[in-house]
Amino acid sequence: MSKGVITQVLQFTAAAVILTLCTATPAAAQNQGKSAMNQSRQSVQTGYAPVNGLKIYFEIHGVANPGQPPLVLLHGGGDTIGTSFGHLLPKLSRNRQVIAFEQQGYGHTADIVERPFSFEQSADDTAALLNYLRVEKADLFGFSNGGTIALQVAIRHPNVVRKLVVASALLTRDGAYPWLWDAMANATLENMPKELQEEYLKVAPHPENLRLFHDKAAQRVRDFKDIPAEAIRGIAAPTLVIVGDADVVRPEHAVDTFRLLQQAQLAVLPGTDHMKVPTRVDWLVPMIDGFLDEDAAK
Repeated sequence: MSKGVITQVLQFTAAAVILTLCTATPAAAQNQGKSAMNQSRQSVQTGYAPVNGLKIYFEIHGVANPGQPPLVLLHGGGDTIGTSFGHLLPKLSRNRQVIAFEQQGYGHTADIVERPFSFEQSADDTAALLNYLRVEKADLFGFSNGGTIALQVAIRHPNVVRKLVVASALLTRDGAYPWLWDAMANATLENMPKELQEEYLKVAPHPENLRLFHDKAAQRVRDFKDIPAEAIRGIAAPTLVIVGDADVVRPEHAVDTFRLLQQAQLAVLPGTDHMKVPTRVDWLVPMIDGFLDEDAAK
């Protein structure tokens, strides 16, 4: 990654990256994603699932297909469903059922104030949500923090996972550039992208908790612990690993992840930084559809 790109990311906001590797999509792109989501609202079911002490907000897009498990979306840090997947969700749900939800303290889902954010707990919440929805097996697509959570679901609850798509996912601290960890110590709410602050304030049940939300999200990444290589090797689910060539996650880390997994495919998106990864709709949708449908085509 060039010094110019690093400087641009750090100046844009430490929080955009530090908030557990969140996506800080520019306002115009974000609005396009929201518009696309609004077009698909007619086929959306929404609700709240009482699991693990939370009332998790979820959306179900598209129609169930008995021969095809649903695709579950796991958003990035600092995000909502819309800010992570606003561009992708309408097209991913054209041919399959898609379940999207907001994690503890994110978006519409109220926080448990005394419970820290953790990747392992988010994985357990994901499995509990699927159980509540009576989904025995699903495909998981996680972006950024969501990618790390998706891998934790596969480790902790392997029976619920058929396939994984993990984009910009961190497995070990050295998988990110050193400047990320240096910058993380200075994460403040004031550095959080205005678009993400505004989205939180608009939909959160307790908007007064914005600073607490930011600080807990930042603390989760400060406390990030390496996932043991043996745990990754133990994942049996076929996995599509995606990374941008100018991502905050090093391309070499994505290659290492690809090599550790039992069954994996690798895609490096050219000219793509972390914030642009979920906006590469024309590349990602056919890639993800092809990967998820691969068995059916045989």
